[in-house]
Amino acid sequence: MMFQVRIHGRGGQGCVTGAEMLSIAAFLEDKHAQAFPSFGSERTGAPVVAFCRISDREIRLREPIMQPDGLIIQDPTLLHQVDVFSGLRPDGFVLINSKKNFDDLGISERFGGWHHAHLCTVPATEIAMEHIGRPLPNAILLAGFAAMSRAVSLESVHAAIKDKFSGKVAAGNIAAASAAYDFVKKEKEDYERAETM
Repeated sequence: MMFQVRIHGRGGQGCVTGAEMLSIAAFLEDKHAQAFPSFGSERTGAPVVAFCRISDREIRLREPIMQPDGLIIQDPTLLHQVDVFSGLRPDGFVLINSKKNFDDLGISERFGGWHHAHLCTVPATEIAMEHIGRPLPNAILLAGFAAMSRAVSLESVHAAIKDKFSGKVAAGNIAAASAAYDFVKKEKEDYERAETM
């Protein structure tokens, strides 16, 4: 079975690095993975898309992901500028970098009847500023996505961060990733508890 993730962000936010780290986390769990970007000569701040496929078998596909099982939205300003939800599989996972919820973002109608534990926002930029001192949400969102989808473990995300970064940068990203993981895990548990009541 293949799990496909599409990451939407803006140039300079680490969208491509995020996809690479997700693939590294999957490799560390003895899975096959593939990560690649889709952009041309866009300037910093322009919309960027990156893709990651995770599978138990060899991946032969090379085309962009048109029907993702999961979406990571690094910049909420893209929600009303780009069709980020295009092709999303029914009841897929959506994680958005925002302090606001889906109602406040004006997108809750799009997900009527959706499993609420598959929809989450996390203040990744704020968490990044607290732990890293820079507004780079990529590793933080990966940990949040791991908590939500269980596509990879938090330990593998930590190891992927260490593979990409070192020293204080790695330590800050790991601390931020753990905070995001706990945040999303609690949100998911709250949704599931509410649905059983």
